[in-house]
Amino acid sequence: MISFEWSVGGTFLFWNGPQPRICISDYEMVKKILLNKYGHFVKNDAHPTILAMIGKGLVLVEGAEWVRHHRVVSPAFAMDKLKMMTKTMVSCAECFIKEWQYQACNSKSIEIEVEFNKQFQELTADVICHTAFGSSYKEGKEVFHAQKQLQANLMATILNVQLPGFKYLPTKGNRCKWMLEKKMKNTLMQIIQSRLASKGNGYGDDLLGVMLDACFTTEQGQKQDEQILSMDEIIHECKTFFFVGHETTSHLLTWTMFLLSVYPEWQERLRQEVMRECGKENPNADKLIELKEMTMVLLETLRLYTPVIFMFRKPITDMNLPRGTPVVIPIPMLHRDKEVWGDDANEFNPLRFQNGVTKAAKIPHAFLGFSVGPRSCIGQNFAMLEAKSAIAMILQRFSFTLSPNYVHAPADQLTLQPKFGLPILVRPLDA
Repeated sequence: MISFEWSVGGTFLFWNGPQPRICISDYEMVKKILLNKYGHFVKNDAHPTILAMIGKGLVLVEGAEWVRHHRVVSPAFAMDKLKMMTKTMVSCAECFIKEWQYQACNSKSIEIEVEFNKQFQELTADVICHTAFGSSYKEGKEVFHAQKQLQANLMATILNVQLPGFKYLPTKGNRCKWMLEKKMKNTLMQIIQSRLASKGNGYGDDLLGVMLDACFTTEQGQKQDEQILSMDEIIHECKTFFFVGHETTSHLLTWTMFLLSVYPEWQERLRQEVMRECGKENPNADKLIELKEMTMVLLETLRLYTPVIFMFRKPITDMNLPRGTPVVIPIPMLHRDKEVWGDDANEFNPLRFQNGVTKAAKIPHAFLGFSVGPRSCIGQNFAMLEAKSAIAMILQRFSFTLSPNYVHAPADQLTLQPKFGLPILVRPLDA
């Protein structure tokens, strides 16, 4: 039995099977946990299927291992690299948009219903395949499909109590997980070996190329005796970037389209901003950065419908908490706290972000859409540029409203997504 004296902010203890957990909804406690630079709080041990699905990459490693991984991966997210990747994002989005235009032109009503949740998952998978694996994007798609199968496996078993040694038993679920994990590893290994064999003048500007360049070449261009990351670690990083990059961004796009359909005044407001900055031309990175009102809408979407709804930590030393006790940070609860965000905390109001993230609420660290502190999301600029490019191109070409078939049922399926999809009626602006 664990007891403690905290009572502020709705902090409470609950049980997950035989394991006690502490839910913390006080911002000052959350700040101390997430901004801690001394390693007193670490990520919880990952569920075996989550580990198989996203790998032990930058999201899950700790301490010196995290520093080493971060040093290798971070150059891929420098702004000059992101600007180059934006061209790929726009090109991928254009393929989907042309298909919707074709379908609309061949529809009697010049209006079609598009299931955007599914379409955005396909789109962001395409973007990740191209930006992570370059010319090997078709093989990368096999990783995407394997991860989706593992995600379904996870959701079917996530509430099961993890008995000691159970993950080693040859059950049907475990055999399926092992098969999919092996498939992903073999596919990624083939992509990596192909890149190593035909590097030519370099390993490439995509994520894989940046990692291979860091691992096999010093700053002076000389070969290293030892890799910074091992081959297995590169595979883990590819899996992490692939899943986190496509899954979270696809749902950011989904919920943004939902809110713009519900609030047509903001849809029109963003359309005018896009036309003012980009005209009818496909946007580039410099133009996307100038879309201030779209930034506000995306941040407000993340506040109301953040893809990751819980963060988990545990103290590794006895502090105010018993060592090893899992801590749960409920992001939706914090993002809708009226004392911090105002009486309209449950309402869609992008103007709260007009002076930036730190001034959107009564305390500067209230927004947790990308987390805060040293472990904040390394890919947040990538995600924002990808979301902006897709939404901008849709606004340039279509008006849209919610389909009568839509049922509002946000569901936690590892990420927050509409349980029954997001059917939206789209109509070409020039129809």
